[in-house]
Amino acid sequence: MIHFFLLFFLSFSGVRSLGVNYGQVGDNLPSPDKVLELLTSLNISKVRIYDTNPQILTSFANSNTELIVTIENEMLTQLLDPQQALQWVVTHIKPYFPAVRITGIAVGNEIFTGNDTVLMANLVPAMMAIHEALGELGLGSYIHVSTPTSLAVLEESFPPSAGSFKGEVSSYISQFLQFLSRTKAPFWVNAYPYFAYKDNPDIISLDYALLNAMTYLVDPSTKLNYDNMLYAQVDAVIFGMARLGFDGIEVRVSETGWPSKGDVDEIGANSENAAIYNRNLLRRQLANEGTPLRPNTRLEVYLFALFNEDMKPGPTSERNYGLYQPDGTMAYNMGLSTSSASVSLSSSATKGPSTNEM
Repeated sequence: MIHFFLLFFLSFSGVRSLGVNYGQVGDNLPSPDKVLELLTSLNISKVRIYDTNPQILTSFANSNTELIVTIENEMLTQLLDPQQALQWVVTHIKPYFPAVRITGIAVGNEIFTGNDTVLMANLVPAMMAIHEALGELGLGSYIHVSTPTSLAVLEESFPPSAGSFKGEVSSYISQFLQFLSRTKAPFWVNAYPYFAYKDNPDIISLDYALLNAMTYLVDPSTKLNYDNMLYAQVDAVIFGMARLGFDGIEVRVSETGWPSKGDVDEIGANSENAAIYNRNLLRRQLANEGTPLRPNTRLEVYLFALFNEDMKPGPTSERNYGLYQPDGTMAYNMGLSTSSASVSLSSSATKGPSTNEM
């Protein structure tokens, strides 16, 4: 059942920036055409996937859905060869564009917070090769190239004005920022206030982490007021870029969300908090809010995730970020119980994941 809450908030044309992450690490997920039906009924028109699944691309053709696709981490090394990069675009992008509204390519995921320095060194050259291949095929002005980065890449994140990148990756980050500045692509960040609260529940206010606007923190340097942690995290990234000499690069949130279930030691992971976080996020998106540092720039956000995915490894929370169960029922009560429409998702399910979310 499609929850009245989502229909109410997403049916307004003012929610122009809200997107959702459509992961596929499950053995019971609905088919892509059923997923598109669900997204369309919710008026969600921006989606990020973690591969270039041809079933999804084919199903999303001639829809109003803007799609960000992903090149998996293990593919980066071979894409250093310009001919291999061109062949990748010819195979995975060109046959579907423009019928599929591909607007971005995420090259890898959270590479700067891994331990593979070779992969870090190869990231920007691979991005450049993909960008040049897009240009060679006349697609460069339509599709941006970037990479989602974990907030853990920051050495300092509070107060936001103290935002700085970790020294051991700053040279890689500088090269990355040069690429973004030159190509006018956004900096994508995976930002989860949940993780900060889970690790420091005695220090961090739950209201602040849940975007409740009941706690206000003032940055002592800028005197800007922050009523939620997500905006503080985004502004910390902006200050971190400025410290490396880069201003004007847009920051977008590639992932954020709150788990509805967790292990005993995963403090705060429950359905009540998940409902509050996502409800507050939707309300702020409805208002087209920017951060305190950039109040006039609407913050683009992709919520994680559309479905609970039963094959994701790790703690229980990893399998419980979804708004929906695979059968199309809401994963938890968002606060209103009226249902105004229904979409059956259980009639056709994919068998096994086509990719791993990195």
